[in-house]
Amino acid sequence: MRVIGDAFDWDEPLWRYFKTERFVGLLDSGRLYFSSAREFEDKFEGAVAVMPADFPVDPRYADMDSGEAAFEQLRRLTKVSCWHRADYESDAMWKLYADLHKGVAIRSTPQRIQDAAKPYRIQPQFGHEDLFGGNVKYFDLLKERLKLSMLDRFYVKHMAFSWEREFRLVVSVRQAEEFGVQVPEKGVFVEFDLDTLVEEIYLGPSLKSEDIYRIKAAVDRHGLTSRIRISSLLG
Repeated sequence: MRVIGDAFDWDEPLWRYFKTERFVGLLDSGRLYFSSAREFEDKFEGAVAVMPADFPVDPRYADMDSGEAAFEQLRRLTKVSCWHRADYESDAMWKLYADLHKGVAIRSTPQRIQDAAKPYRIQPQFGHEDLFGGNVKYFDLLKERLKLSMLDRFYVKHMAFSWEREFRLVVSVRQAEEFGVQVPEKGVFVEFDLDTLVEEIYLGPSLKSEDIYRIKAAVDRHGLTSRIRISSLLG
């Protein structure tokens, strides 16, 4: 895994929250979904500055310039997996990403992710794509205009999103498209060794009994039963 930005703690706890269906799919396939950067709800994704809503637009700059047009294409060709940096599980993350407490969370670390990641190839005959990892940095983009490389732009966000405390994994398939490979408009699946990736598995505090059964059955199939934990929100 290639590091983007400042050095980080390789043993810092990272959390990924799932709906039940997506988690069972991860276990049975051994593949983690990386979303296209175009799929995120954050309309400022990749922004280097934010203009106030009432700020007058200079007509000379109303159209997207060539650099921004190129970056918009790169958003389509950049696939991202977002993790939450925290020592403890997060009630907000359960609500947002795990179906209102009815999903599953896994706990890992950057070191585990690096050791678990398998080479990603968009097609078997092509070389593998680099996996990038790093902490997202947050700026008040109303006050600052950043000058960054294309890839670094995926590791900055507007200060309004600082509560996410995001660690981000990125795979770029730009080079594959340059060689004529048809790239999916949405995300791709990257293979991981689950035994290495998963440190602990937390069952959501509002899971239905039938979903608990499905999850435990899937966990048993892959020899990870000893890593199941109960959410502290049930305490």
